[in-house]
Amino acid sequence: MIYFLVVNYYSSNLITKLISSLSASKNNDYKIVIINNSLDDHSIYHLKHELVFIFNAENNLGFGGACNLGIKWISTQDSQGIVWIVNPDAYFTENPLSKVQFFFEVHPEISILGTIVHTPTGEIWFAGGRFIPSTGAIITQDLLTDADADYVACDWITGCSLLINLRKFDEYPQFDSAYFLYYEDFDFCRRYANQGHLIAVTKQFGVLHQPSSITNRYIFRKIKNSTYGYLLSLDRYTNKLILTLRLIRLICYALILIFIKPKVAFGKFGGVLMYWRRTQP
Repeated sequence: MIYFLVVNYYSSNLITKLISSLSASKNNDYKIVIINNSLDDHSIYHLKHELVFIFNAENNLGFGGACNLGIKWISTQDSQGIVWIVNPDAYFTENPLSKVQFFFEVHPEISILGTIVHTPTGEIWFAGGRFIPSTGAIITQDLLTDADADYVACDWITGCSLLINLRKFDEYPQFDSAYFLYYEDFDFCRRYANQGHLIAVTKQFGVLHQPSSITNRYIFRKIKNSTYGYLLSLDRYTNKLILTLRLIRLICYALILIFIKPKVAFGKFGGVLMYWRRTQP
């Protein structure tokens, strides 16, 4: 069984489109699990039916925390299932169910799988992630265009379209609650890769991603959380020298931005302060 896991934060209209893109399925070999991070968004309940399950978070748990709630519930229902985390602003142009089921029958060795992500204009938005510990570079890289293989091993997967093969885990996997938003997908992949799990990306199926403006309404919070998640990831997966050099560069860049984009600049300073407070004994 495939379980599509979606986090709602005032995204009911987007999730409606996502669900509609799956409705052409001729079987019920899937379920949709929605974690509602916006309790006053009552429009989300109009989407509930026999294949759609909606759970309210007690408060806004962030992306990773909400996914944890969904993964935990799914694992109690089906410890052998496939969890497909999908952004609410993503959708399908063709039903992927049979392809996904066949893929994991052929490649049961994969624990965490990313898919190719296109924009509505056909451009590649994501096709693999690389991490270079010696420099601290966390980059997206097109690993798929010139690849003939069913999948390519990579270092991290975007949370926009991330599949978890639950049968590969003795206990259900979880995102680290230290991340609220941004870089929780990177940490998730690196943590389980370090435990011996195979992380890969495929172009056998994928999603279209049409970024919404929801997070851009709150530029300061967006940049603050992104900066904090970036520094926390460097702290965990690089050395002190690389972290220090990148932190200095980040602060210098923020100082320049004060005169150009003050909200972005103060968001970066806020993220640095958030990281500093967390790392103090």
